[in-house]
Amino acid sequence: MSTKNAYEEIDEAQEDHYQTSGRIELPASTDVKLSENDKQFEHIEMVGVARRSLDVVTEPIVKNERLVENVFGKLKLTNWSMFGTNDDETNPIRGYASQPVLPLSKACDPLKEILYELSRYVDLALQETPEQPPDGLTVDESAAIRLYTIEWDAPHRSLYSMLNSNLKKANREDLLPYSKYLKLFISALAKLPCIPSLTVWRGVTKDLTADFPPGTRVTWWSFSSCTTEMTVLENNMYLGREGDRTLFSVEAINGRSIRDHSHFVTEDEIILLPGTHMIVQSQLSPASNLYIIHLKQVKPDNELLELPFEGAHLFPEEIHPWYWKKRFTIPILLLVLVIIAGIVLGAVLGTRTTSTITLKPCNNPLQSFDYITIGRHPSSVVLGHFRNNTYMDAAITVTDENDVIILLGDPVDILRTSKIATGVLPMFIIAADFNNDTIQDLAFVNNGDDTVTIALGVGNGLFPEKKTYSVGTSPSCLLSADFNKDKKLDLVIVSQDTNTVDVLLGDGLGGVKASTNNSVGYFPSIIISADFNHDSNLDLAVTNTFDNTLSVLLGNGDGTFQTHVTYSTGSSPISLLSADFNSDNNLDIAVTNSKNSSISILLGMQNGTFHQQVMFVTGSYPVSIGAADFNNDNNTDLVVVNGEEDTVSTLFGSGDGSFHTQIKYATGDNPVYLTVGDFNNDGSTDLAVLNNGDATASMFFGQANGTLTFIQAYSTGNSPVLFAVADFNSDSKLDFAVVEQSDSTISVLLGRGRGVFQIALNYTVGSNPSSIISVDLNNDNKQDLVTVSTNGSTISILYGHGDGFFNSPVNLTVGSSPTAAISMDLNKDGYMDLAVADKGENTVCILLNNGNKTFYTFLNYTVGDWPSSLIASDFNSDGKIDLAVTSKEENIVSVILNKGDNTFYSAINYTVGKSPSCVVSADLNKDSHADLIVTNYGQNTISILFNDGTATFHTAKTFTVGRYPVSVVAVDFNNDQCMDLAVANSGSNSASILLGNCDGTFLPQVKYTSGIVPTGLASGDLNNDQRPDLIVTNGKSNDAYIFLNTCAN
Repeated sequence: MSTKNAYEEIDEAQEDHYQTSGRIELPASTDVKLSENDKQFEHIEMVGVARRSLDVVTEPIVKNERLVENVFGKLKLTNWSMFGTNDDETNPIRGYASQPVLPLSKACDPLKEILYELSRYVDLALQETPEQPPDGLTVDESAAIRLYTIEWDAPHRSLYSMLNSNLKKANREDLLPYSKYLKLFISALAKLPCIPSLTVWRGVTKDLTADFPPGTRVTWWSFSSCTTEMTVLENNMYLGREGDRTLFSVEAINGRSIRDHSHFVTEDEIILLPGTHMIVQSQLSPASNLYIIHLKQVKPDNELLELPFEGAHLFPEEIHPWYWKKRFTIPILLLVLVIIAGIVLGAVLGTRTTSTITLKPCNNPLQSFDYITIGRHPSSVVLGHFRNNTYMDAAITVTDENDVIILLGDPVDILRTSKIATGVLPMFIIAADFNNDTIQDLAFVNNGDDTVTIALGVGNGLFPEKKTYSVGTSPSCLLSADFNKDKKLDLVIVSQDTNTVDVLLGDGLGGVKASTNNSVGYFPSIIISADFNHDSNLDLAVTNTFDNTLSVLLGNGDGTFQTHVTYSTGSSPISLLSADFNSDNNLDIAVTNSKNSSISILLGMQNGTFHQQVMFVTGSYPVSIGAADFNNDNNTDLVVVNGEEDTVSTLFGSGDGSFHTQIKYATGDNPVYLTVGDFNNDGSTDLAVLNNGDATASMFFGQANGTLTFIQAYSTGNSPVLFAVADFNSDSKLDFAVVEQSDSTISVLLGRGRGVFQIALNYTVGSNPSSIISVDLNNDNKQDLVTVSTNGSTISILYGHGDGFFNSPVNLTVGSSPTAAISMDLNKDGYMDLAVADKGENTVCILLNNGNKTFYTFLNYTVGDWPSSLIASDFNSDGKIDLAVTSKEENIVSVILNKGDNTFYSAINYTVGKSPSCVVSADLNKDSHADLIVTNYGQNTISILFNDGTATFHTAKTFTVGRYPVSVVAVDFNNDQCMDLAVANSGSNSASILLGNCDGTFLPQVKYTSGIVPTGLASGDLNNDQRPDLIVTNGKSNDAYIFLNTCAN
């Protein structure tokens, strides 16, 4: 057995395996003995911030590369041993503070024999540090933090790895070579502000629950890198979804955010200092092999880490308010003030009604992007008024199908389509009036047969007459303008294989009378026209993709142009536009550089020449660009299509030629082109994006603050069907739980506000769950969950902790094939009871709650064949909660009235549409009676049954919705005090919104595209803006879509 210090034993094992293995493991012969007072842990694989890492796969780490995308803001995996003590405060970290504050290079001198090529990494850290670092740090202090974050080239251990290894050792003498660096490093961290108290996370691929019983005191002696996100659960490179996993939830009180001083500027990392002292609060296991340990940091009784300098604060300062010294007299004064205030407020408020915030009504509450199928390989789009001047239309070239698709704007159907046959491989399209009849025409180039086609419009959305002309080889782009000042539109075409720009002078009748060509750079791609030199003649600018240049051709005013002048751009420029970005009244040019993920801004001068480019970062492979003032600050902003990452980026202009604050939005697959315009006549600039990969167009609707409202999709398990919305972690933000039928699991997604959610945490429930509700069953003010398992003949109850986590399920057997459940206090005893529909026995089962996590009196009531959904409400205004149940096979809804003695009357049946799938209750006509709304799956309708107040319902009225409706909610979406309806249409991959008129009638439905096969929906205020939003689960695409409400307050 080894007699070495346990810390040394583990670290030597790490050293031996680091050279040969991607994963560190202790040799089987290693026997670590712990002292009686020390709580020592085996080697464990830690997941913290994903950067400083020993590899977890068998491939070596490459410097500056991320092992996992989209986790903690692109962080990498950290893998080291973490050790704690049982309330051991006898070995603090001291001595380093007496060292002088030295420049970083001098502070690292004692380590040059220990760390491989340390001088090179010190130089790198200093080079990356700005002359005036943030937070008031000196260059050497900021560089000291940056050096800590740098990953050494494999197989050499990094500074952070060696430093933390020695911090964990009981022998503090091993820290002596690091003392000068520690002085500089900890001094820098102490100058950073303490983050406000918050929960941070670390994970371990091991079950550590036995080592962390509640009440245990634990000290982490090394620097601990953490994150504020739980997304370690998302990727197999982190905790993954299999094997033992422990997630530490730490209530930190003195963490430091080092993002502004990190080698990796995109990372959001919180560092906990050595000597972080914590108490284990609780444990739970929310899913198989997943363990949550809740730690709360406390200020230790004794000093565990010496202050780096006099006056330093390692913990938040205790600021006593002005009344601290008068704390004995203040309560009396407060009591007097409260009494006086009570009298005054009582007099004032007693004469008025309760004040509430009033929201203005609006007609289009939910905005999102929409998908429109258009054909294979859409390549360009142009907007115009092809039919009338009220609604914007669009024309799209569909290259692989030799078509132009016309999308005609329509207030109800959104867009309707028609087609125009083209030449071979149409590539680019424009709209203009070529025959001076005030009706918009179209022109497009055909890349496959080297022609250009002019299609003349007749004003009804049709283009019956076409004229075709030969141009250069492989035409790719064109534009129209009057280049010879004869008041007739001309055409300019880019021909890629001949490296020319062809000019076709128009005859004013929709045809061409003459043509010339002009040489430009290698493989021209996109062209624009403007007056760059203020001579009233139109000039040209064209991107040359293969020689990384921009060609500018100044116009002579007669249809001819001067020899082109070239300007350098980034790699592979393929798109451009012109606008005045710096408010000097000279036109500037913006170019997308596809191969180095940037845009080039060339600021123009009065004589038509341009300054050298200034580059700004975009997403991956920018291919198209647009400009508009998206945020109404009178500065021109840019929007860019990022082809390789399926996003668009908005970059806000500063008014001086620079851009800032890139915001990205998801698009369809492989977006290739965009255009901007006000598509919905609301005064804000909208955006349309063509997606080549999935042959769709994404529509984004602009907001006054420059944002684009869109659907956010969150991945769930397989076959999500229904979900519950509530505040599961008591943070005043709505969360939601999704039941996943194929996986027999539920996913809990905790809300972060602003309509954003954390990655799902999964729990296993009964077989084939089909329904879920959220309710407080044991009166502990914490939301619990109930799922219905159709194949398992059970319901599963998961009692909540109030922090977003739940106990393992308690299963109760009910019926033979339960389908749905609701919860209400049916017998007025103060506890929420359960009612379960059972399609196997055609009954509703009543479970009365004892209040101690048990239920009694299983009462069964017969209903129609195959009960599919049920709802609880007081239908006859007697103060007792009644039930209504849909029966899918008999096309009825059954109303079951409550007697008030723990029993119910026999069901009363009402006819509805074919195959009713869901029922809800709401007052639709403002008569204070609960009406019924039923979705009819087999009829593509909803049925409305109006209540006369005695639980007698009138004959159902039907309203058309989408195909195969499966779920409905009743909410006032547009703030007009009338109930509206939202319906999930599983057969048409959409949600229908029907705005109510307060009299039981509704406006025609408006459809919003969802994921594939929507299965359920719910509504709630997801971003705390006092407007109801909408969530839709999608069974086949395994996700949930978020629709944010954009009605103006």
